[in-house]
Amino acid sequence: MAEPILLRNVGVPNAHEIEVYEERGGYQGLRKALQEFQPAQLVDLVKASGLRGRGGAGFPAGVKWSFLPKGVYPRYLVCNADEGEPGTFKDRVLMENDPHGVVEGIIIASYACEVEHAFIYIRGEFDLAARRLEHAIAQAYARGYLGKNILGSPYSLELTLHRGAGAYICGEETALLTSLEGDRGHPKLKPPFPASEGLYRKPTIINNVETLFNVPFIVLRGAGWYTSMGTEKSPGVKLFCVSGNVQRPGVYELELGTPMRTLIYDYAGGPPPGQSIKAIIPGGSSTPMLLPSVLDEGLTLDYEAIAAAGSMLGSGAVIVIGDQACIVRVAMRLAEFYRHESCGKCIPCREGTDWMYLILKRIEEGGGREQDLDLLLRICDNIGGKSFCPLGDAAIGPVRSSIQKFREEYLYHIRHGHCMVREAVSQQPSALG
Repeated sequence: MAEPILLRNVGVPNAHEIEVYEERGGYQGLRKALQEFQPAQLVDLVKASGLRGRGGAGFPAGVKWSFLPKGVYPRYLVCNADEGEPGTFKDRVLMENDPHGVVEGIIIASYACEVEHAFIYIRGEFDLAARRLEHAIAQAYARGYLGKNILGSPYSLELTLHRGAGAYICGEETALLTSLEGDRGHPKLKPPFPASEGLYRKPTIINNVETLFNVPFIVLRGAGWYTSMGTEKSPGVKLFCVSGNVQRPGVYELELGTPMRTLIYDYAGGPPPGQSIKAIIPGGSSTPMLLPSVLDEGLTLDYEAIAAAGSMLGSGAVIVIGDQACIVRVAMRLAEFYRHESCGKCIPCREGTDWMYLILKRIEEGGGREQDLDLLLRICDNIGGKSFCPLGDAAIGPVRSSIQKFREEYLYHIRHGHCMVREAVSQQPSALG
C-alpha cells in the first residue's frame, strides 16, 4: 500500500489527544455524515462499500444494520472490543493509539442505525486502551461530538464504556450482551438475533472495533473508493496480526487479496535464518492450520481464498509455526486455552474440551496410544456443530487440523514418548562448536 489508512495515526506523537486527531482530519467524517446523509442513506453507503465485519465472521456490516426492525425504539449499538482470540491484537493497537477513530466510527454508525445510546464492551485486561478511550470519550463530549444535539444537529448520542472481567466467551455477542446487562456472561440461543432482540431485549447492532473504524473513511471517500481496493467479494483494507516464528511480528495493514507470502516474508520478515515454516494458522487460534505449501501456491488473504484452502480468515491473526515447534504441544496449549475458557453451559463443549486437553497432555507426556488420534477426531465430531455457541467449533479447529496434517508427527510422539522435533534439534551441530 502507498500509505496506511487505518494505521495512519499509529506512531504519531499524542495521536490519542483530540487536538492531534482533529489536526489530522479527525471528525470530518462525522460532520459530513450529519450534514449530507440521512440515516438510511448511510446504511446504503456502507452496504455499497461491501465492508465486512472484521471480528471473524466477515458478515457485511451494512446488511447487518439493515436488519434492525422498522420503528422499534430504543435501539442500541455495542462496539465489541473484547479482543480475546489468541494471536489477535489489532483492535488493541487502534484503541491505544487512535481512540478517537474508534469513537468517531461508533458515532457515525449509531447515527446510521438511529441509536441514542451506544456502548463499548472492552476486554478487562486492556487497561491502557480503556483509559485512552475514557479520555477520548470525555474529550468528545467536551467538543460537542457526543451528548445532546451533536454539532448543532438534531441528533444526540450517549456513549458508555464497560470493562469486562477477562472472559473469552464474552467475545461471543449474546454472552457479551448478557454480561453488559449485569449477569454472568453465558451465550443465548439464537434466534432471536441481537438485531431484533438484543440488549435489554431491544434491537441491537454489535460491530467489532476495526469494522467501525473503517466507517469514517468510507463516509469521507465514498463506497467506490473502498471497493477499488481488495477483491470483488472482499473489498477494502484489513489489519493483520502476525506472530509466532517470524522476525518482525506486529500489526500490518494490507488490501484484502494480498498474497499471504507477501505478509509473512516481505512485512514480517519470514522465519529466522536457518529455520523454516511448518504450519500457518491464518485467522486466529480457532482457525484450522494450513501447510506452508499454500504460500507457493499463491494463497491470498481474503475470505473466499482462505475458505477454499480449508480454513478461515477469521480475525486476520496469522500465527506462523516454525519447524522447531512440536505440533502436539501447540495443539495441547490451544486445547488448554479453550478448556479454560469454556463457560460450561453445554455438555459437548464443557466435556469435550476437557477430554481433548487431557488426551493431548497424555500424548505430550509420553503416555499416548495410537487409538488416541481417532478418539480425538471423534470428540471433535461430537463437539462441532453440537455446542450451544461457536466456542466449541473454535476449540476443535487446531486439534482436528493438526491431526489431519501432522498425523505422522503424532504417531512418532506416541511411539517414542517424545517429539521428533526434539530429537532433530539435538542432532544439529552446536552453535558453540
